[in-house]
Amino acid sequence: MRQAKSQLSRAFVSWKLWRTFHANGTAMCGDCVEKEYPNRGNTCLENGSFLLNFTGCAVCNKRDFMLITNKSLKEEDGEEIVTYDHLCKNCHHVIARHEYTFSIMDEFQEYTMLCLLCGKAEDTISILPDDPRQMTLLF
Repeated sequence: MRQAKSQLSRAFVSWKLWRTFHANGTAMCGDCVEKEYPNRGNTCLENGSFLLNFTGCAVCNKRDFMLITNKSLKEEDGEEIVTYDHLCKNCHHVIARHEYTFSIMDEFQEYTMLCLLCGKAEDTISILPDDPRQMTLLF
């Protein structure tokens, strides 16, 4: 009886369907995060992990630090693109794929971030000493 229960629980785990998302051929897990793609306003992370959104690994059920793997930096048309994977430190389950971009458009630096774990964010900063968007017209 005990052996049958053990086989049944292993079969159940193997049939469990996790909420998965695909980004550039990488499966990401929605069951490992509290909120999928949370709005982070203008907080764009070039590296690191947003651990407050991590509920724990859906595969090994542990909540620990994450590994960052497959980090790449490429430049396309004057835009820097940094991508990497967030992995569970214990079982190497892929939690999310992180993408960060940086570009210069006219007189502004533009940053974006998109990640199931870290969220989505955009920021624009003037490269001039005085931000033209903050100037008021004097009459």
